[in-house]
Amino acid sequence: MTRLIIVRHGQTLWNLERKYQGHSDIALTEKGLQQAEAVAARLAAESIEAVYASDLSRAYKTAECIAVKHNLKVNVVPELREIRFGEWEGLTYEEITVRWPGLLGKLWSTPDEIEIPGGETFRQLKERAYDAVNRIVAAHPEQTVAVVAHGGTIGTIICAMLNIHLNHVWSIRQDNTAVNIVDYYEGRPTICLLNCIRHLPQ
Repeated sequence: MTRLIIVRHGQTLWNLERKYQGHSDIALTEKGLQQAEAVAARLAAESIEAVYASDLSRAYKTAECIAVKHNLKVNVVPELREIRFGEWEGLTYEEITVRWPGLLGKLWSTPDEIEIPGGETFRQLKERAYDAVNRIVAAHPEQTVAVVAHGGTIGTIICAMLNIHLNHVWSIRQDNTAVNIVDYYEGRPTICLLNCIRHLPQ
């Protein structure tokens, strides 16, 4: 059995300001750093043998906190980045609604059918992210591996694992530093834990 522990990054300023981040490299807030340390402490007892992360600093720093507990380095995988939001990056929900009337509603209702101006589609995100996950799993038979990525990215990966339509991606909640556990039996993924944040103050 290979175990994949998938973690979302800690809080950023743009999370607080409700701005779309995408490929923009936004650092963790002080709270985000605390969240990263908390999830690292939670996973310290796991027999993690490799740590992977998106190359964006919010994911990399979260992964680094986890890796140091196991005397590991972080393996950078750019394909684990968040969806590229193009012209929407740095804008709030309200600003996008004003500039692209009606389009943001489609992001929430039918994300698989939307074309983000200057950005990616959710199918493109799923293809690159799920391919990366499959390569990671194949490289670590019978091991436990941590992967730190982004909310939208994790949502599409889980959709791919469960073979469900991408229009349901927002039905999969991912809080900051949420822990998800997937066990692979003969290459088949079984989701054992989803969006767990018991390591954070309630």
